[in-house]
Amino acid sequence: MKFTIKKEVLMDALNKVSKAISSRNVIPVLAGIKFELTKKRLVLTASDNDITIQTFIDCDDEDVITVKEEGSIIIQGKYISDIVRKLPDKYINIEVVDELKILVYTPNSEFNLNGISESEYPNIDLGESKNFINIPADTLKEIVNQTSFATSIDEKKAILSGINFNINGDILECNATDSYRLARKVIKLEKASKENQNIVIPSRNLVEFTRIVDDTKDLVEIHIFNNKILFKYQNILFQSRLINGTYPNTSNLLPKDYLVKLHFNINDFYDVVDRVSILTSDKDKNIVTLETDGNHMIMKSSSAEIGRVEEKMEITKDQDIDVKVSFSSKYMMDALKSFVTDNVELYFVGEIKPILLKSDEDESLTQLVLPIRTY
Repeated sequence: MKFTIKKEVLMDALNKVSKAISSRNVIPVLAGIKFELTKKRLVLTASDNDITIQTFIDCDDEDVITVKEEGSIIIQGKYISDIVRKLPDKYINIEVVDELKILVYTPNSEFNLNGISESEYPNIDLGESKNFINIPADTLKEIVNQTSFATSIDEKKAILSGINFNINGDILECNATDSYRLARKVIKLEKASKENQNIVIPSRNLVEFTRIVDDTKDLVEIHIFNNKILFKYQNILFQSRLINGTYPNTSNLLPKDYLVKLHFNINDFYDVVDRVSILTSDKDKNIVTLETDGNHMIMKSSSAEIGRVEEKMEITKDQDIDVKVSFSSKYMMDALKSFVTDNVELYFVGEIKPILLKSDEDESLTQLVLPIRTY
């Protein structure tokens, strides 16, 4: 294998696939990036057995890459990334000599690395399915941004550490919950799926994928299998395992009726919660209390060790009913941050019933926060 490549193009490809390399991996070969070079394209692959990322560079532009000899090799991911990043030259030469020795050089620099035979790399099937769905990249990023924070970090609740994708015809419903809050995003697909699907994708893996896609209308193909999911976007293939198990029926958590609806400017409400939460502590679950008095909302918190705070804010509501409810300020602020609208409505159902957050400006998103008893 021997080729010359533009540094910025190779660095971009390395940055993408390197997200699949885990420092905790006990299989040495998976610390490497597989390079496969033909006259048509250079393919880079990395995997940690949980996710696999593959990207390619077409070889039809000599200003980008010049192929001198085809071949394949596995190069230690950390070292090739560091070398390419720190070399100042516009073009970099990579050559395999003596089968497993790799030469990375420019006119003024030369690095010799030990490679691994590509035959040692696990056989990873990145095949596509005939039935797939399309989602614009910016829509998928929005889904993940508005739901992933609500997934569980408790390893004992594996099923809740993922985002539930429930596809029924042309409707995609995405749910995330850690059993104390719920984030739900519902979108209409451009084309109905031939098969209904109900899967759970590890939240961490989805977040990694959205970090390497652009905020554009370019379509992401989603190919779903029994135990894995494949995302195809531009020159990237990103494959993740699925979480086995049955996701809880979160529809039961959503209240069908409410007592009163409070209307807020989202930034003003967020700032009040943020300020009042200053005097809360983690061990008290960052609890704040909201109560209304006519057209005023009073937000307060107190801690025996720290002190107490109280702040007022003008509000509008649809019923002449006063409410009082306590909740985690962190969970409420996380929910508020997920909205990209100016206003939000808080639906009060009861003192110990879930608090529902919606916006008339974006009906696709629902956030739910469970109240906390303070007595």
